[in-house]
Amino acid sequence: MVFIYVAGIIFVIDLLLKESIEKQDPETFPRELEKSQGKILLYRNHNAGFPFGFLEEKPQLVKNIPLIMTSALAGILLWLLPKKGQLLEKTALTFAIGGALSNLYDRMVRGYVIDYFSIQWKNLKKVVFNLGDLFIFAGAALLLISEVIQAVKEKSLFR
Repeated sequence: MVFIYVAGIIFVIDLLLKESIEKQDPETFPRELEKSQGKILLYRNHNAGFPFGFLEEKPQLVKNIPLIMTSALAGILLWLLPKKGQLLEKTALTFAIGGALSNLYDRMVRGYVIDYFSIQWKNLKKVVFNLGDLFIFAGAALLLISEVIQAVKEKSLFR
């Protein structure tokens, strides 16, 4: 049950941050995040497509694909929850679902995803994220780590 709460908390925090950004004067963006020493810039971007505006001319597709993917991830998590162990997989799915739900809400209700910060480091300077995006990325990274660990375990068992 804790996994569902965590996904909900990620969802709510990201939505609150997005709402805060939306209420601010668009003329004040981009700007430096206080106390970040110039390492994080705040934006108020509306992305009607996938990352970098990909497929923004196909709004129904941009809504349906995340709906299907988020539903599939939720189904997998619900299937795993009663099983013992697999904490890394459950955590990964929880992170990805929490972030995906926030972006899915934006797509369904607003028609665009609100992206609001950029990390000023190398090529990341060109990318504007939201907290949901970071949790989707973290979830995917944890799933990859889980798969690598499983592959190493299986390989060592067959020696």
